[in-house]
Amino acid sequence: MAKLRMKRIELIAPLTDSKKIIELLQRRGVVELCRTEDESLEQTNVTAVTGSFDKFRATAVQALDTLEKYAPEKTALTDMLGGRTEVEIHDFGKRAAQLEKTMNTAGEILRCGRTVADCDAEQQQLATKCDTLRPWLALDVPLNFHGTDTTTAFIGTVPYPTTSAELEAKLPEGTSVEVVLATKEQTNLFVLCCDDNAQECEDELRKLMFATLGESEKLTPAELTEQFEKRSAELGKKRDTAEKRIAELAESRKDLKFAVDYLTMRKDKYDALNSLGFTESTFVLTGFVPEKYCDSLRKEIEKKYVAYIEFTDPSEDEEVPVLLENGRFSAPLEGITRMYAMPSKDDVDPTPVMAFFYYLLFGMMLSDAGYGILMVIGTMIALKKFKLEESMRKTLIMFRNCGISTVIWGALFGSWFGDIVQVVGKQFFDKDIGSIALWFQPLDDPIKLLLFSFGIGILHLFLGVAVAFYMSWRDGRKLDAILDAVPIYLIILGVAPLGAGILTEVPSTLKTVGGYMLIAGVVLLVLTAGRSSKNIFGKLFGGLYALYNTATGWLSDILSYSRLLALGLATGSIASVINLIGTMPENKIVKLVMLIVVFIVGHTANLAINLLGAYVHTDRLQFVELFSKFYTGGGREFEPLTVNTKYLKFKEENSND
Repeated sequence: MAKLRMKRIELIAPLTDSKKIIELLQRRGVVELCRTEDESLEQTNVTAVTGSFDKFRATAVQALDTLEKYAPEKTALTDMLGGRTEVEIHDFGKRAAQLEKTMNTAGEILRCGRTVADCDAEQQQLATKCDTLRPWLALDVPLNFHGTDTTTAFIGTVPYPTTSAELEAKLPEGTSVEVVLATKEQTNLFVLCCDDNAQECEDELRKLMFATLGESEKLTPAELTEQFEKRSAELGKKRDTAEKRIAELAESRKDLKFAVDYLTMRKDKYDALNSLGFTESTFVLTGFVPEKYCDSLRKEIEKKYVAYIEFTDPSEDEEVPVLLENGRFSAPLEGITRMYAMPSKDDVDPTPVMAFFYYLLFGMMLSDAGYGILMVIGTMIALKKFKLEESMRKTLIMFRNCGISTVIWGALFGSWFGDIVQVVGKQFFDKDIGSIALWFQPLDDPIKLLLFSFGIGILHLFLGVAVAFYMSWRDGRKLDAILDAVPIYLIILGVAPLGAGILTEVPSTLKTVGGYMLIAGVVLLVLTAGRSSKNIFGKLFGGLYALYNTATGWLSDILSYSRLLALGLATGSIASVINLIGTMPENKIVKLVMLIVVFIVGHTANLAINLLGAYVHTDRLQFVELFSKFYTGGGREFEPLTVNTKYLKFKEENSND
């Protein structure tokens, strides 16, 4: 079905039912609301309400982050694939009544989290202070000691190793120097002199690059260290108590997740009220809805509420949102289209266009039947065992289909975990097993695969030209459709046998026919490509420029498909090297053990790397080569009012599927 046809919806209902109808539409998720432009209707401002929902939601999110930091939840892969938890509507209402209690719990978690953070910060500061005091622990006077009534003391360092005797020889007579600690980098000193010599002593110390400690503490370093360590121990106990309390409150994690989703829904609902228009007793709702849902939506609303509903076609100049819906074969690739851009109003949906070639190209790039079987088995187990979110389900179906294609191409090329069949036969049974390829082995004839890759690429690009032909013909530009497509087909089909003749033998008849097609295509392109120009020179130069662009652009595009050869050979070659490494030992028992280990580790890594490569390069061939031939993009994706939850979903949520 590709792009779903959209209808404009206008709904008028009693004001008393506004919130209930909005909630129903939110659960159905099939209506995108538009702000009412009728100036005769009143608008509402719910900024204050939505702001409070944002504030409470942020509190719940922060509480969950705190729990994750100090009491992380143990999650298995099955939990990750299982998606959101399903809840009944009546259960949702019961849990909503406990929201105040949940928010109080969130506040307590945050307070405990701040306590832990504050304790950690203060402990770090104390540890830094203790590290600073450690070189001075031998000093038995307070750090702010400046002397007695008759003496002056200096506490500080010099940036080099020295001794008391060396310093006393350079200072005034009667000065006493005590080395508290000496290292290669500096010496910590305690200097004591008579008040009469204080100024002279200070001047000499300055010459010796003496730096005063400058502390104001009235305690000795040992006393200060003991005090800091005691305080740190108290903070540790306080921190442990707070962290223990966080762990106890971890049982409220589910309630906090519910609060996040509930508050998100409430905010979205009140945001929707901003789009409505109001009179004293009614409200007016406008928006877009897919045509396929119109009848069922009308019946459900009119069954429960008194309401007037009208569906109309959007105007020609209206920006209509885009919703894609495709068959089972191409629907899994809708995410690839979204990754590039949604189709504009005039575009066709490229998803069904690229579907067949996407699976085909992916399989050619990975091209190992063993890897394909693993992909098929893994995705089938996940699809059967888990209740997956729709996006995850489509992604797994896409990789399952790609896996099937990989099995087919791997069998055609004779690659089953590389050459493991031949390796096992030779190394353990002394039997030479020849090629098991249903077609041929790429390593034996890479030129054949290269030419086949170019052929596939030409067909892929011709598909894009055909879609462009269809779009022009559909829009009434039938002559443009013919003149834009036919010369391209003639030129490429004419060049193909001539180019292939460089790499392999091509029948002369085919070359001759190709030459005539090439000439016809070039002449037709030069004569018609500049047809939009008004003068003869413009038409001529427009045609020549189009010929240049066609030659360079198509050559570049076709050469891009050589990646099919490169990635296909890389997968098989690396797999064969892995098998070779596993069979290096001479002893058969050791060889068997090593082969098993290397097989599991090596092929897992090879599958992961080449799976990523096949995915990226298949996407590139769609986006750069195929889409450039017909696709513009730039459409706006359909964004309905829906239950936009992260952790929970209603069991009735998919009732419209």
